[in-house]
Amino acid sequence: MVRNPGRRAALLDAAIDTLAEEGARGLTFRAVDTRAGVPVGTASNYFANREDLLAQTSIRTYERFMPEQQEWENVLVGPRDRAKIAEVMRATVTRLAANPNVYLATLELQLEATRRPELRADLTARVRSDLDANIAFHEQSAMPGGRDTVLVLYLAMNWLVTEHLTLPGVLAPEGDLEGLVDRVIAQLTLKG
Repeated sequence: MVRNPGRRAALLDAAIDTLAEEGARGLTFRAVDTRAGVPVGTASNYFANREDLLAQTSIRTYERFMPEQQEWENVLVGPRDRAKIAEVMRATVTRLAANPNVYLATLELQLEATRRPELRADLTARVRSDLDANIAFHEQSAMPGGRDTVLVLYLAMNWLVTEHLTLPGVLAPEGDLEGLVDRVIAQLTLKG
């Protein structure tokens, strides 16, 4: 396989945009090459087959969703209370919603995983590891609540972003994203 990290990232970003805008059926090497503005055949030099392209694209979506170091460090500044959880969740939801194609590509990958056992196994392992890491970070940083708090936030925030990006009219009368995050946090019963 060819080793040019910049071009590889550009191809994966093109795959993300293709997934988001055309769905999994539209994800072909030719579509990725065209969207990336590279000669036809370039993507096939970087990825062994379509399954490899899907798997590598799923990794790239996670890379693009990762918060900047300052966002991580901010969690540890100030009191660890309900207001801090709300602040962290508002930042997370804003970051996810700010990259609609990345989020929508993630949804497409999850749907595609229902038909591809290897992709399902990879995504399941990655998402489970991420959830476990979030639970551990929450507990180690002495945030109120515990495992259940993180699980409820994970479920609520993911669906909030999904609804916002796919059917924005459903929640629009209820308020903006930040206000909806605050409403979710207000309903939490925090122990500890």
